[in-house]
Amino acid sequence: MEPGDREKRKPTGAAVLQLELTEAIVDIALDELAAKGFGRFSMEAVAKRAGVGKSALYRRWPSKSALAVSALSQLSVPLAETPDTGSLRGDLRAVLAAVLSWLDDPRFGRILPDVVAEALRNEELAEALTANVGDPRRERGEALIDRAVARRELPEDVDRELMLDLLAAPIFWRLTVRRLPVGQEFLDSLVDMLIRALGAQPETPRQ
Repeated sequence: MEPGDREKRKPTGAAVLQLELTEAIVDIALDELAAKGFGRFSMEAVAKRAGVGKSALYRRWPSKSALAVSALSQLSVPLAETPDTGSLRGDLRAVLAAVLSWLDDPRFGRILPDVVAEALRNEELAEALTANVGDPRRERGEALIDRAVARRELPEDVDRELMLDLLAAPIFWRLTVRRLPVGQEFLDSLVDMLIRALGAQPETPRQ
């Protein structure tokens, strides 16, 4: 068997231990961010809680900003996947439920307002958040729009930027700014509003 034909093997031994340590550090970093905020977040505190030296962190992340952004990315980006339910309405409902799960996470709900405020003063952090959290989530949201256009439920010239904003903004505003609950009834009403606002057409039957 040629080397190129060998199946990729799952990490074992020391590699598994290293992966488990990285995952543990990320989880601790999220706890620290939620408890202390970005201003008091430190590599020293994370290392101490993880039971490792600071060098173990710096081998993985060059700064506390890099660790914070990496942790937020690992928590946030996977939740932006957009399942194909077969219709725009179904896709919107699934995505809004995922957005709620993301924003209503006990740790993330405390971290997000603090990090956003810090990013207003820290351009490096702002750019890193956009590149590693904002842009990847929006790229996944594009798949929902592409499917709706292909089904002819949305016009090809739909305002994609505005639509992607509308998928998260109402939930963020209600949870974080108004501090009101977001239930299933609210999500259903939001889907109805988005369908009307986007001028969506009924799904074209598949041939």
